[in-house]
Amino acid sequence: MVERCAFVFPGQGAYLPAVLARLAVDEPLVEETLRPLDATAVRLGRSAPSRLLLDERAPALSELVDEAPADLHTALFAAEMVLFRLLTERHKLCPDVLLGHSFGELVALTAAGVYEPTEGMALVTARDEAFAARPPEHGGMLALEMSAPRAEALLVGLGEWEVTLAADNSPRQCVVSGPVEPLGRVRRAAGAIGVGATPLRVPYAFHHRMLAAVAGDFTRRATALRAGPARHLLHSAILGRRVDETDAVADLVAAHLVRPTRFTDAVRLLHAQGVEVFVECGPRGTLSDLVTATVPGVRVVAPLRRRVGGPELAESLSGLTPASRTSTAPHASPIPTAPPTAPSLPVAPSPLAARVHRPGPAAEGTPSGAEAFPDRRSVVATLRTLYAAALGYPPEVLTDDADLEADLGVDSIKQTELFARAATRFGRTLPTDGSRLTRYTTLDALAGLLSTLPADGTGTGAPA
Repeated sequence: MVERCAFVFPGQGAYLPAVLARLAVDEPLVEETLRPLDATAVRLGRSAPSRLLLDERAPALSELVDEAPADLHTALFAAEMVLFRLLTERHKLCPDVLLGHSFGELVALTAAGVYEPTEGMALVTARDEAFAARPPEHGGMLALEMSAPRAEALLVGLGEWEVTLAADNSPRQCVVSGPVEPLGRVRRAAGAIGVGATPLRVPYAFHHRMLAAVAGDFTRRATALRAGPARHLLHSAILGRRVDETDAVADLVAAHLVRPTRFTDAVRLLHAQGVEVFVECGPRGTLSDLVTATVPGVRVVAPLRRRVGGPELAESLSGLTPASRTSTAPHASPIPTAPPTAPSLPVAPSPLAARVHRPGPAAEGTPSGAEAFPDRRSVVATLRTLYAAALGYPPEVLTDDADLEADLGVDSIKQTELFARAATRFGRTLPTDGSRLTRYTTLDALAGLLSTLPADGTGTGAPA
């Protein structure tokens, strides 16, 4: 039986500083791909993306989100296009279908051949220009540890009509977006019923009608770019179906700004149609984790979960069957298409984007009830065991000073979830300000933070 393969393209959270530095040493194709993309970015008034992808001194994700979001976007696009070429040209993988998540839909369209790579870079810059020309009202996004249907029912029950579903990520994770104040009420309500709620560090309510003016401007700019026929099958999580030649591409690329991305449905549909292997075509492994949560047991490959060299990349792909590596020519054996649904317009950046800061100094205060708290070395050892088991990494990879974001590709939502487990394990009460956690991204820093938290009154100040 032929094993069908889907490439999935992540959105705004898929950034690791200098993620291609080691690959560039081993693979000439890295710099060959980056060279024209750098030139195009500079011509369009942006920084060369290679600065962020090759330089070990590149800033962290949180810094780019706050200070240089346009540079972040060009780096995301460039990193995913480099990996796509490495997978398809260097390692001869032939995807049966491409699937993008939010901003990743722009990259998927380019990888499919609808846009040439330099035109795809121009598309990304056009998106930022649309935001500059039609700046939207400030808004936000909130990741909820619940299914999309439950979240929508919660919003209806609360009467929060201004907050809408932004992304259906997996059966137990979704993202909602809207104005800041209503989002705050939703967060408090979720907490009251025991549902985890993590604010995402974004300035706007992506996948929301608040961005309609931006989407309209982006459509106009995208129309001026050259688009051609796709060379790969392309499934849109925005449209909920395969993209075909009758779709207005400019409308589709803008749709991610105002319409929800239904990633869970897309993964389930592709799996039902025969896809058994999902390869994440971008840094980190966020989409791979979501795929696994949606279809347990399916094969996922995340080649750039952390910085790797050429041999490590090849090793990560070695588990693929020969059928996944040979041309199952999408046009010769197409994946069946679900009945078309009427496309609607415009789109936004990736709600999956979990943003974190570089590690801050570990605080050394002594909380109430800290007399039973273990010494710092013991806490780090316990955290290493807990985090390694949850992330699937060998414990030795989780050194005291390994950065959970930059070195290991752990997004802030996952970091928050794991730290909550750690706090429970040590009988600590979590900080009321969840954003404070993003300052602590190493095991040593987290151990220091745990030592400052008040006991939760359960009497479990030390791990069992």
